[in-house]
Amino acid sequence: MTSHAVQIADVTGFPGGQVSHPVTVAANDAFTARLHTSLETAKPLWLRFQESGVCTGHQNYAWAEGIVARLMPDGADLLIVEVNDAATGAPRMLVPLIRRQAFHHRVIEWLNCGVCDYAAPLLADARPWTTQSALAAWTAVRSVLPPADRFHITGIPTRINGVANPLASLPEIRDSIYTTFGLAIDGEPETVLKRLCKPSFAKEFGKDWRRLERLGSVELVEAGTPAEVEQTFGELVRMRLSRFRELGRFDLLTREPVVDFYRNAALKGLSDGSVRLFGLRVGEALIAVQYLLVHQGTVHALLIAMDQSVVPNVSPGIMIMGRLMSWAREQGCGYFDLSVGNQSYKERMGAMGSVLVELCYGFTVRGSAASTAINLRSRSEAFVRSRPGLFKTVQGAMRGVRRLRGGCQGKPEQ
Repeated sequence: MTSHAVQIADVTGFPGGQVSHPVTVAANDAFTARLHTSLETAKPLWLRFQESGVCTGHQNYAWAEGIVARLMPDGADLLIVEVNDAATGAPRMLVPLIRRQAFHHRVIEWLNCGVCDYAAPLLADARPWTTQSALAAWTAVRSVLPPADRFHITGIPTRINGVANPLASLPEIRDSIYTTFGLAIDGEPETVLKRLCKPSFAKEFGKDWRRLERLGSVELVEAGTPAEVEQTFGELVRMRLSRFRELGRFDLLTREPVVDFYRNAALKGLSDGSVRLFGLRVGEALIAVQYLLVHQGTVHALLIAMDQSVVPNVSPGIMIMGRLMSWAREQGCGYFDLSVGNQSYKERMGAMGSVLVELCYGFTVRGSAASTAINLRSRSEAFVRSRPGLFKTVQGAMRGVRRLRGGCQGKPEQ
């Protein structure tokens, strides 16, 4: 593989101004790269990959459009890299990134802004990537990026809908402290829980469901109109902030731009079904709300909120999630993604965990120093998490501080 040096600042026009048209660079013998600095120029290829290629619901075009419109930091640069086969010119991959200022240095991150569980490129097809081809593609990506001090890409899954994620093959990759959980679902919808979950969980679910039925009719209701989305999402925000404030836990929904992002995504999802909003109603009382992404046969369970005041001896969150697994199977879906986090109910259900990996390294002295500090912090957090007693003590202390500060600081929890 032969690499070709490029003057990145000259190719891209940064930092003096945005590129108005994509610029292609012959990065090596395997791949060329083209930099897009607007969603519009990348849109045709993005929608093509989204429809017939391989990607997660977190890389849906409408989702990315909402991030760019509502959540990108002031002064941040949008960097969408199109990777093409050098021999045929055929597009192979899209890599959506941003560059922003962070503590007197510039960092390149995933197009995430706190609302994407996964950093996964959009792939043209399900062809396998070798370590060598992944490295060549990443070399092509880097060849068109503007100057920065470091990379910091978190939440990288090892597979994308069953296809190996080329980012996870890079030599700089390391395990993160985060794990994602999910269940493959098949067969008859009515028996999903009994067949696929642990027997103890299925038994507990049936017992609690009967408790709900003694209080009145139990109904899973989908928000199918703009008015219903507004009402149901409003209840989700109210329930979630109330519960997290009570627990002393941070929630991203304390930020109004994030609330607007999720609300607008749910409203847009009415047209294509990519975002779904469900409530669990007992009689006239709404006791739980679940916010979902649906893409390529996978249901991603994102935001969940519950009100236990109606049924204090039952977990409304478990009830709605179990019912939605049956709903997902009715829709022909084959995988139920329980999102990131080590909550105990996921293992009780029988979900399988997979460690997410990350790419964090510096190019400059400042970038390397920042990456070292982040690595040390991650190792410290991993050390604390590996010792349940210490972790519980630290959690309690942090929650106490957040209660005093109004629950507005910290890292979001799913």
